[in-house]
Amino acid sequence: MSTLIVGCGYLGLRVGRRLAQAGQTVFGTTRSASKADELKAAGVEPIILDVLNPESWPELPPVVRVLSCVGHDRSSGRSLRDVYVNGLRNLLDRLPRSVSRFVYVSSTSVYGQSSGEWIDEESATVPTQEAGKACLEAESLVLDWASGEPQRRGVILRCAGLYGPGRVIRQAALERGEPIPANPAHYLNLIQIDDAATITLALLDHPAPESLYLACDDRPVERAEYYALAARLLNAPPPQFVSDPSSGRGDAN
Repeated sequence: MSTLIVGCGYLGLRVGRRLAQAGQTVFGTTRSASKADELKAAGVEPIILDVLNPESWPELPPVVRVLSCVGHDRSSGRSLRDVYVNGLRNLLDRLPRSVSRFVYVSSTSVYGQSSGEWIDEESATVPTQEAGKACLEAESLVLDWASGEPQRRGVILRCAGLYGPGRVIRQAALERGEPIPANPAHYLNLIQIDDAATITLALLDHPAPESLYLACDDRPVERAEYYALAARLLNAPPPQFVSDPSSGRGDAN
């Protein structure tokens, strides 16, 4: 089975490494030529590609499956919508006809609920922030692509905030002792990176997946509990909280 991973970063690289270890053919895109060696070391064939500059793309390999998990580089000067929506549209327009499975990693930021209520795949999507609005628009592009041919399957995976080695939510702010603009009694929606990779692999391999899944840890954690533990493990000052007019949804979704 051959797979193209578009956006071979924190999640994509883990998925690619595990596919390669299983003896599968894996291609992975990156905007940085300097990262090509890291992909090769993981068994992933690198493709230097910027989703917003399709004129410079090489011909995409005739893979069967595509995983799209492009992240937003805040230092790039590009908007979230430009990367998540326009970049995805560029990809879908140029996919080889061999592709029959497209898994798009979205975010629980598509939900606007902020009062601690439970959500599932059938909950209303009324995002209030730019990231959620862009992800929801991107999801519709994937489902439209899948509806065009009977052999195509588009799968949306809405991940909570990713954490794990090298990524601790608000680590720098905690270490500096900065107040956290959030309600300490509200929940963080999180998923450990290796769990997210396992779920992603399952959706790539599933013979007949549904079109939408949520992925999050099995126990919601209040911000007060999470940040107190994180601060203690980081040898940082005890966390302080301040009122946040946006309901504190900016640290993890």
